[in-house]
Amino acid sequence: MTDRFKILQNLLKEEKCFKMICGAGNEDALYVKKLALIYTLAGAKILDISANVDVVKHAMEGIDKAYELQDQLEIEIGVRPYIMVSIGMPGDHHVRKSYIDPNKCIGCNMCIPVCPTEAIPKGFTDELDLFQTLDGSFKVEDQSKEIVIKDLCIGCGKCSNICPKDDIISYRHNARELRELLPKCIEAGAETFELHAAVGEQKVTMEEWELINEINQNNYNSMCLDRLHLGNFKLEYRIEEAKKISKNRLIIQADGYPMSGGENDFNSTLQAVACADVINKKFNMRINKKEQKEGPGKAKITSKRIYRPLSHRHNIPIVLSGGTNALSKQLAEKAGVRCNGVAIGTYARDIVEDFVSNENFYTDINIIKKAYQIANKLVKSNI
Repeated sequence: MTDRFKILQNLLKEEKCFKMICGAGNEDALYVKKLALIYTLAGAKILDISANVDVVKHAMEGIDKAYELQDQLEIEIGVRPYIMVSIGMPGDHHVRKSYIDPNKCIGCNMCIPVCPTEAIPKGFTDELDLFQTLDGSFKVEDQSKEIVIKDLCIGCGKCSNICPKDDIISYRHNARELRELLPKCIEAGAETFELHAAVGEQKVTMEEWELINEINQNNYNSMCLDRLHLGNFKLEYRIEEAKKISKNRLIIQADGYPMSGGENDFNSTLQAVACADVINKKFNMRINKKEQKEGPGKAKITSKRIYRPLSHRHNIPIVLSGGTNALSKQLAEKAGVRCNGVAIGTYARDIVEDFVSNENFYTDINIIKKAYQIANKLVKSNI
């Protein structure tokens, strides 16, 4: 294995792996560049981005810019972050794009304020008549005829959840030709991949997983799974099958309640810790039986689950996600649940949003410094 594999392996063993989720469906390259800059300075070691070559290139530029600024900000970044490209199975919410049907929209405007990325333009309901005349279609993708800004949409589902009618908003899967695309992402700077596989189709999922591991043989690949869609038994079975292919290059991202990390409380991150607990008990722990004999008669046998050493051949690194926030690592430690890293998306983006959206971001070093300080607290709280 390469030196970069060994470095990431050590970060996982030392439980110092913070992953910044820029958004698997976020194709706003300029926005991702700013996030990459801030969280590289802050100490993130993985940047999770969309499977888009231009986005990979911009993330690389953001990382390079951080290294240019580290001396000026009196920061030592250390290990260069790994760019992880996210791929989604059809049906997985991380890589879908919403479509608002202008012929069915009732113009209530309820979807606009809940969109976290402003992918739904303010005041679009005033132009419904115009969108209707453009003759757009769900079946034929054409940004010039559609309401939702595709590059900004991250498929979170907040718009459809609040919509008063269930036939107005639907979703397209952001399909990719992986065999052609992923090598280009590696060429642009990506070092590892993640498959969002919280869907029921086992055969198709494993075929995709085999392809990903064939393309990237030199570093870890991650599979993002949750109990919400799979249940415990299917979750465990999928991990077993994934490990047969990846062997010691497998990371499991334990997705608690996907895309729900807007609040900074223990309840929001509870399901991420619970998902990791299920995985740990199946793969990373063993039952330690002891005999206790007090006086004559049969010995009392007690059993307790204990963690295997992190270097054990059966150990699977786990990264928490889905509802994660500044309290995720703390809750895991309180509950005695081991995790090798924490991945944060919504909450990590929200706390720096005012700085990222500032028009003077690149010209005023104090804006970057303040964003770094806030982000750095989040990183430190989770390693």
